[in-house]
Parts: sequence; C-alpha cells; structure tokens
Amino acid sequence: MRLYRFLSADDTSAFCHKVTAALNAGWELHGDPTYAYDAGNGVMRCGQAVVKEVAGEYHPDLKLGEL
Repeated sequence: MRLYRFLSADDTSAFCHKVTAALNAGWELHGDPTYAYDAGNGVMRCGQAVVKEVAGEYHPDLKLGEL
C-alpha cells in the first residue's frame, strides 16, 4: 500500500530534522515543499508531503508516523 503524510512545523531546524527523520525511515519526498506566513502566530511555517510503500492494507487506524 502507498502511504501519505504531510509534515509541517515552524520554519526552524526542527522542521528539517522532522523531514530528515522521515527520509531515514524510508519515506520519500512528494512534490515541492510549501512555505507560508502564519499570521495568527506570527511565524513562517514549512510543509512537505512524503510517501512510502509498505506491505499490508490501508485502514484509518494506522499510525503513519510509526510505519
């Protein structure tokens, strides 16, 4: 099955570490990253979609970050 996650966080090194951890867990980048201003919190936010192929069948109770 093909899994999809959208990672997001404030524009800090923590976001880069989050994406790096996903890549090292077998996830692959999907599409371009996003970058937008969060006016409510006064910070820039980053986002990146990632995908991964795994065995099994999809169900909504999957903990995607644990696969």
